[in-house]
Amino acid sequence: MDKNFLWGGATASYQCEGAWNVDEKQESMWDHYLHLQELENGDIASDHYHRYEEDIRMMKEGGQTSYRFSLSWPRIIKNREGEVNQKGLDFYHKIIDTCHKYDIEPFVTLYHWDLPQYWEETGGWLNLDVCQAFEHFSEVCFKEFSDKIKFWTTFNEPKWFIVNGYFIGNYPPGLQNVQKTMIAAYHVMYASALSVRAFRAGNYPGQIGVVHSYTPVNGVNDSIETKIAMRYADNYCNNWILDTAAKGEFPIDLVAKLSESYDVSFMEEEHLSIIKQNTVDFIGLNYYARTLVKPYTTGETQLIFNHTGKKGESKVVIKGWFEQVKDPNSEFTAWDTEIYPKGLEDGLIEAYERYQLPIFVTENGVGVREDVTVDCVNDDYRISFMNDHINAIMNAQDAGCDIRGYYTWSPFDLYSWKNGCEKRYGLVAVDFDNNQIRKPKKSYYWFKEIIESQAKLIQRKKYN
Repeated sequence: MDKNFLWGGATASYQCEGAWNVDEKQESMWDHYLHLQELENGDIASDHYHRYEEDIRMMKEGGQTSYRFSLSWPRIIKNREGEVNQKGLDFYHKIIDTCHKYDIEPFVTLYHWDLPQYWEETGGWLNLDVCQAFEHFSEVCFKEFSDKIKFWTTFNEPKWFIVNGYFIGNYPPGLQNVQKTMIAAYHVMYASALSVRAFRAGNYPGQIGVVHSYTPVNGVNDSIETKIAMRYADNYCNNWILDTAAKGEFPIDLVAKLSESYDVSFMEEEHLSIIKQNTVDFIGLNYYARTLVKPYTTGETQLIFNHTGKKGESKVVIKGWFEQVKDPNSEFTAWDTEIYPKGLEDGLIEAYERYQLPIFVTENGVGVREDVTVDCVNDDYRISFMNDHINAIMNAQDAGCDIRGYYTWSPFDLYSWKNGCEKRYGLVAVDFDNNQIRKPKKSYYWFKEIIESQAKLIQRKKYN
């Protein structure tokens, strides 16, 4: 690995900070939704708001050289008028300054799902005004922190918060409407371009990108029907984010297909021009699994995702487009996530060939139930998972891909959206029931050795 390669962990404001109503922070859409539904929430989470120094110090002691975190929009902007909360800015200055104190490179995401509820009440991402509000939020952050930050990203995983929020309905705002999904998706990509434009207009130092939940698409065979299904799946899973952010264009065949049944008149020439002119400097790819598909056969659209940790609950069928299937030879987690490191290698090569932009693997990890009351969690399964996925990155680099960083999800246990706190990803155990005690897991020490060796200790293998 190059000596400038970034090794780190990734978190999200809502999933780790807690302090949901502290220091004039406003309510987020997730605060509102989870409180209303009476579901496990991130009110306290990992209490990173009060324990950030300990957490960042442990990252340093674990050999990590970068920390990817997000800024909470409702912590920084008080209202629809755009009034700034100085206490929110002060908190993130402390986070960033602590990173620099420990020689940790901050890698900042502007939006990781926690829209202010005061904007959700106006329609959220269905409201074009929210795009301008995000531009304002971006400008506030660029002006405040630009002298301390080299790497910015606009959005984390537009696919997940848009599809789950507006199409599937299992995330806020809990809608199930294709037309509204299209509008919200379009607005998010437009907002991303506005943020990039503001970054460039301000001539701020550093680079700006986007982070995507990347699921490279494979087919069950090489038939024409399967290849068509793969293209549908790729447009649904990946291309409307990556093509738009990196090339400045929505996939034309996706727009054409949707226009057969839905209204696309919301796509205005002025917006499309801004999207075209404001593409990203790099892409961040969050990889957990691939998407394996076969041609659509029969039945209605079904999108069921496992939030219970009971195997076999997931199902993805999009009527007339494709069906997702499971490889009987693969291993799956209790949450139905396939463990398939070859997908990362293939996907990195595919993305680099397509976009010719630097790539950061901005999330990669495995969520499991763990007993954290022991002295040290023996998570050999996580070590094996990380070894094989870092190996996949190295294979892609050998093939010529420009990959500049790897971030495990996550440096410490945190709240995992509707999976609650029992789905643990951290290298450091957090005992949520016992004063938030932090204890490094076996994987924490292993990762330190890998980083210090610049990955020379990775067990190399070639995937068929």
